Amino acid sequence: MTLLTRFDEDLKRAMKASESTKVSVLRMLKSALKNRQIEEGRELTDDEIIKVVSTLVKRGRDSIEQFSKAGRADLAKKEEDEIAVLQSYMPEQLGSEELDRIIVESIRESSAKTAQDMGKVMRILMPKIKGIADGKYVNNRVKELLESAGGAIAASETEGPL
Repeated sequence: MTLLTRFDEDLKRAMKASESTKVSVLRMLKSALKNRQIEEGRELTDDEIIKVVSTLVKRGRDSIEQFSKAGRADLAKKEEDEIAVLQSYMPEQLGSEELDRIIVESIRESSAKTAQDMGKVMRILMPKIKGIADGKYVNNRVKELLESAGGAIAASETEGPL
């Protein structure tokens, strides 16, 4: 079953069950997918669909941050509920240990020594974790590992993760 078919089936079930949040999120998702399909001028692949879902999740997280800063817990909660629905369509996210292993591997591969070399690491890392890890978290974690290791990761080719 393709993702688009799954969205349609889930939307029908959510409408019958009167799940207003899920209906709203799936309609928003289908609209975003349709817009992307029009931009591309062709049917979207499952990878492209996941990318759209990921973008919506990222926007939702940004909204939660803004709502929290503004003291609007009600709107932040609504966004959290919507993100939960969207994440059910995302591939399973990497655990922190597995993610750290991939980050360390990418740091070694790029021979990065300081936080200034972060761009080199990210160019190697992002294709490996696309869609299976939160970009903002990954960015912060790479920075932490580069700052704390101070070049020790790149130098210790044979050692395991920190």
